[in-house]
Amino acid sequence: MVLKNKYWLIVIGCFLVVSCKNKTSKYNDNQVFRFNEHANITTLDPAFAKDLRTIWATNQLFNGLVQLDDRLEVQPDIAISWEISEDGKTYAFNLRKDVKFHRHILFGKDSTRTVVANDFVYSFNRLIDSDIAASGKWVLDFVDTFEAKNDSTFVINLKQSFPPFLSLLSMKYCSVVPKEAVDYFGSTFRANPIGTGPFQFKLWVENTKLVFRKNNEYFEKDEKGNRLPYLEAVAITFLPDKQSEFLQFIQGNLDFMSSIDASYKDDLLTTDGKLKDAHKGKINMVSGPYLNTEYLGIYLDAAEKEVNSIKIRKALNYGFDRVKMIQYLRNGIGTPAVNGFIPKGLPSFNNMKGYTYQPEKAKQLVQEYIQETGNTNPSITISTNSQYLDLCEYIQREVGKTGLEVKIDVLPPSTLRQTKVNGKLSIFRGSWVADYPDAENYLFIFHSKNFSPNGPNYTHYSSKQFDAMYEKSIQITDNFKRRALYQKMDSLVMESSVIVPLYYDEVVRFTQKNVSGLGINPTNLLTLKRVKKAKIK
Repeated sequence: MVLKNKYWLIVIGCFLVVSCKNKTSKYNDNQVFRFNEHANITTLDPAFAKDLRTIWATNQLFNGLVQLDDRLEVQPDIAISWEISEDGKTYAFNLRKDVKFHRHILFGKDSTRTVVANDFVYSFNRLIDSDIAASGKWVLDFVDTFEAKNDSTFVINLKQSFPPFLSLLSMKYCSVVPKEAVDYFGSTFRANPIGTGPFQFKLWVENTKLVFRKNNEYFEKDEKGNRLPYLEAVAITFLPDKQSEFLQFIQGNLDFMSSIDASYKDDLLTTDGKLKDAHKGKINMVSGPYLNTEYLGIYLDAAEKEVNSIKIRKALNYGFDRVKMIQYLRNGIGTPAVNGFIPKGLPSFNNMKGYTYQPEKAKQLVQEYIQETGNTNPSITISTNSQYLDLCEYIQREVGKTGLEVKIDVLPPSTLRQTKVNGKLSIFRGSWVADYPDAENYLFIFHSKNFSPNGPNYTHYSSKQFDAMYEKSIQITDNFKRRALYQKMDSLVMESSVIVPLYYDEVVRFTQKNVSGLGINPTNLLTLKRVKKAKIK
């Protein structure tokens, strides 16, 4: 049944809201998981889930063909199994037959229906539709064709083999959505999401509160055969001030808090990154590798002539102590980046000997540059936003001791991004967070075909040897051989000193003592379907 009169849908919607309000009182608040987002979520449409806060929200509402576990291994989701052709170009997915969309009157008298392969055909076509202009369109760049062989078989043909493809499909962009809902709601599907996930949409007051309720027909079960999820609801608030969020968490009004902010890090943590004794009896803290490398990028085509010298670039790399920087400025949260660009947490992590603190060597390199060029007052400019000013000021002080003057230009985040893309910054502070757990995601930004502004090669690094290795690596299906090539490519980039790795970030999660089952993973994905809240005694 398709409703043509929107007035009737509004009436029915109001009835459902009243009904849900009446039911809410029956549920124990102890089974509501509460957390805060600092910035408003702008959409709940998975095709536009490009930032972490949107990914966290849509991960509760939608499913795709596959999912990642906390070890970053690809696991079944709606696809219960799959076969890959010998040439690595054809993927045939066998779908579960018990996955249903969230209940809604748009589905007619049954209020729901089973997901079939054609739903993925529709969802993928929508993702690549130029009129939709989805943020996740690029995920299917390697795809040639896709089709539904029958209701339970979905086949994807690639233009060329691409070993990380399964990991790409785990991204929320590739979630299945129902045509009925998208056709009816149109552009407002962003605020009326209907998926298949463990929770379903209930209420959204933008910039104030977002509520999901348990999907009682969710298809996944735990090891004992109990249907997931365990929680009754998820409630997200939008307090922009991180200090206020911290106080709400300490008072027990939030169940979970992620990351650490300068405004309260010294209240929570010791200088070596441990939870202070005063909090140990009240909250839990877990941390682990995060697929995020914080770095300084050096634009090789910059007008600032100093950065064109590899001696200056290496002096910058050798001229400050990353270990002390992490200990004193980040309370030990993060791993000093004394290896390559590929971060810890990936199997391809390159345990090479990178740039350690060698002040005398840095001074010697600066002096050699002065002698070769006659430039007696060499200087460089680092552009950053205010969030990382303390790190850049530390580098400024330390590197300044080598005879190289370091200037700092503080820009608003949006300006920093735009000027970096347009090649107007000689040295910029950057972060590279993995979209999918394969080191290719870190190396393709150094391929010469990806020069900015049309690609993410903001440094304009170019190497025929690197390009040949990269193009070979994405054809190799053997993980061991591909990872060995990744490490060689990482070493090439580091030898050029085109970047200055600062630290490999960590996922840090704080929860109340009665929360269990949250888990932690290197992509910092928030998965709530296995979370439990015990009663507070």
